[in-house]
Amino acid sequence: MALTVTLGLGAQATELTVSAAASLSNAFKELAPLFEAAHPGHKLLFNFAATGALMQQIAKGAPVDVFASADQVTMNQAQARQLIKAASRRNFVSNMLVVVVPTRSAQMPRTVADLAQPTYARIAIGLPASVPVGRYTQSALQASRLWATVQPKMVGAINVRQALDYVARGEVDAGFVYATDAALMPDRVKVALQVPTSTPIVYPVAVMAASAQAQLAQQFVDFLLAAPAQAVLARHGFGKP
Repeated sequence: MALTVTLGLGAQATELTVSAAASLSNAFKELAPLFEAAHPGHKLLFNFAATGALMQQIAKGAPVDVFASADQVTMNQAQARQLIKAASRRNFVSNMLVVVVPTRSAQMPRTVADLAQPTYARIAIGLPASVPVGRYTQSALQASRLWATVQPKMVGAINVRQALDYVARGEVDAGFVYATDAALMPDRVKVALQVPTSTPIVYPVAVMAASAQAQLAQQFVDFLLAAPAQAVLARHGFGKP
């Protein structure tokens, strides 16, 4: 159901609710004024969280117009349950998985295998069951036959930003995050290495099947793929889809 807020002189602004992966929060907040300026009388409302948590909210009937996921798996689940308009689904950005350590850390892993060393006792990893960055991490470590060694050291994070915070506060010795998140705290974390992933990290977006603002929601999806929005996303470190 559409939400509205009352403005001066009795006018009303239609609100478009966008549920988006936590890693998109800074970029989407910068994009909001651009979209709203191009669509007078409309306002974006964002709900940022781990992709899996957003999916759970949507499945339970949360009023959402647009869903932007950090992985294909979760969007596939939404599509299989007919929660999205399949024809509206688009890939709009890509990302990279990196290992970060606290800036003041005297040790720097040169390879993922270095994380097996005793000096790396606590490692922040998104919870694989609900956090895409955690699934990408688990898959990469399994491919390197390191998951069994690293998993006991895991400090689980409910989203990628929490994993980043753990590293920034020095509560862990290292962490797996997206390159875009690492770039947010250059004074508190340093990137040790990029981690290859068997599956490219590509973000899809789609209009929700139950959206009462389907036309406006589609306009937001189209907006994300247009040059002005892509320029903002690139400035935040995201790559082309």
